Amino acid sequence: MKRLEASAPSSAATVEGPGGGEVKGMLSWPALAAACCAAGAVGLFGFFSPLGYLGLIAAIVVAALNSRRLFKDIVLIAGALALISTISLEADISVSNMLLMGTVLALAVAIPYWISRYVYKDHAIRFPRRTGQPWSRLEWGWLLVTIFLAWLILPAYFLGTGVYQNWPAVQEWHEIARLFVGVNAVGIWDELFFICTIFTLLRRHLNFWTANIFTSVIFVSFLWELGYQSIGPALTIPFALVQAWIFTKTKSLPYTITVHLLFDAIVFLTIVHAHHPEALPIFPFV
Repeated sequence: MKRLEASAPSSAATVEGPGGGEVKGMLSWPALAAACCAAGAVGLFGFFSPLGYLGLIAAIVVAALNSRRLFKDIVLIAGALALISTISLEADISVSNMLLMGTVLALAVAIPYWISRYVYKDHAIRFPRRTGQPWSRLEWGWLLVTIFLAWLILPAYFLGTGVYQNWPAVQEWHEIARLFVGVNAVGIWDELFFICTIFTLLRRHLNFWTANIFTSVIFVSFLWELGYQSIGPALTIPFALVQAWIFTKTKSLPYTITVHLLFDAIVFLTIVHAHHPEALPIFPFV
């Protein structure tokens, strides 16, 4: 079968990507495959529609017609998204649901990693730690900025829109503990899946911003089902874009996760405050 790669739009970029090989811009066949994946994710997690599977299938078809390398990577992304779609992502902190959700989300990271390393043997998915290099003053400073911005913005968003009601009104200490574990576990998983897996795989075929934009759309559609609704995308899209930029610049997964966990710490405190304002009066502007 003749490959579409030969007839890709001429405006696509032709620079070398992180995995060796060309990366292209928004007007390219790899971008079309990524767009289909993103559309599928929006359908599945944003509109809760099985029509989203058509987007994932379309992505695989486009990739297959373009190149074997793109096809292999898109299969990993589409397969993982399909796996995640088999469970509800709503914020249910019952022990049984946390075990189910934790298992499925862990497999959505582990399976693509295992296939990439041991079947494809390209080891494209990695979790860089940047060991031996201390964080710079700028990096430490950004942690403080993250805390301040989250403290300033998140309470107004959660309480102003009422989306805090998408999370359970925790009462007992063990419920609060499970909420804390759940919020932070999902935060760590977000970076392992959306950044180290999806963004990394797309980055092998697309330039930074093109890969980042499509990854962010997929990321935000997941967060929508999780509970970040109403005007949530106005906050989560910039956050997702910045996280990929931080990961790319620092080459440090621990640092990227630390930023996310600090953000999620304020999310947790905001949710508890929203349900029990008298017990946690630390947000004076709401």
